[in-house]
This record gives sequence, structure tokens and C-alpha cells, in this order.
Amino acid sequence: MAIVKSGKVVIVLAGRHAGKKAVVVKTYDDGTEDKRYSHCLVAGIARGPRRVTRGMSKKKVEKRSRTVKPFVKYVNVRHVFPTRYVVDMDLKKAVDEADLANAERKVDVKKGLKKVFEDRYLNQKSVTSEKKAAGSTYFFQRLRF
Repeated sequence: MAIVKSGKVVIVLAGRHAGKKAVVVKTYDDGTEDKRYSHCLVAGIARGPRRVTRGMSKKKVEKRSRTVKPFVKYVNVRHVFPTRYVVDMDLKKAVDEADLANAERKVDVKKGLKKVFEDRYLNQKSVTSEKKAAGSTYFFQRLRF
């Protein structure tokens, strides 16, 4: 699949995280030994940051931004909906595929992802290109449908 590449913001269509936004970390176009279909590793937001208003103090904004709950999952390519947005978060370093097999290490991966997502959410204005800034803004907004 040429459309689903790493860094692309997708919407998960099936399963527990259906309707949630995620970022593609790695794609497997030809499949693997255990999953013979084309699939991708995605990292997304199970619960997004809480709403922030202009009148809130900086301390309160940071506290409300810490409510991000990430998820990491292998998803069939047919079960994701690619959007036009791209983000430049470096998730390949945060998500190690060998750690996903072990339950305790997967918790550590999620904690690392939470830190990456929170840093990007709080520092959205430091994104270099305008296209990737739009992708970052879209990624953290709640999906309206």
C-alpha cells in the first residue's frame, strides 16, 4: 500500500480502538510469518488531552495535558482509514517491536509514547513545516462525526 506510510495519521476502523486516531510507525506490505496479510504497526491516542481554555493557568494546562493515554497495535491495512495528514514524531525510537511481545515491556513502551505525545502536544508551535504542524493539530483533536 503506497498510501499507508510511516508518519501518516490514520483512523482505526475496527476493534477496540475503532474511531481513534493513530500514527503509522511501520508497514508490512507483504505480511510476516505469523500475519500473512498486509498490516501496519500503529501508535495512537486511546484517550486524548482534556479541553484547555485561554483563561487557564499554565500549571492547569500542563495538568490537563497529562491525561493522554496511548495505545500500540498491529492493525490490518484494510482496517485503517488514511487521512491527508502527516506528523513528524519520531515514533520508531519510542516503539521497539521486540518489546511488544512482552506484557511488562509493552507498558514501558506505552509510557514512552505518552511522554512523546505530551511533549508534542505542549510544543505544537515548534514544528518546522506548516504541513506537519497541521497534521499534529489534527492528530490531537477529537474526531467529530
